[in-house]
Amino acid sequence: MAASPKRQLSLDTNVLLDLAQPQDFAHEFREEFQRRGYALLLAPTVLFELEYLLTFGNPAEKILAQKAYDQVEAWQLTAFDLPDVRLTIAEEFSRRLQHQGLLPAAEFNDGLILAETSLGNIPLLVTSDKHLLDIDEDALLLAFNEADLPPVRPAHPKRLLKALR
Repeated sequence: MAASPKRQLSLDTNVLLDLAQPQDFAHEFREEFQRRGYALLLAPTVLFELEYLLTFGNPAEKILAQKAYDQVEAWQLTAFDLPDVRLTIAEEFSRRLQHQGLLPAAEFNDGLILAETSLGNIPLLVTSDKHLLDIDEDALLLAFNEADLPPVRPAHPKRLLKALR
């Protein structure tokens, strides 16, 4: 069954690393949502983070990043691209989140991934990243509204699986 535009989920880098470890919950999430016709998509910054870990990560990170990178096709994950102008919008949005104190300075890429997911018209970012999961939902919604971007809600794979039951 092909995924409809409304059946799309964006995956954060840490979900790819969870799949590479392998964490059972991550594979259960992937298999169940794909079985239900969801497309699992990767934002440009997710691929950048994988490449960064391959080059600069510690030995354990390099191994996980390589396994994740090698398995993207087998796991039926699809990368999406955005025009440069939209990447600039994503950078501004991430800076806004940092300025508002919604993300720490060291988590600039988290803001990029949120914005890229929004610009890809994907309503949910699947993540196990505490920085993203702990963002105040109302403040995040306001930040998206102020930026004239469609809102994105970070969600843990375990919670999404639970929501199906």
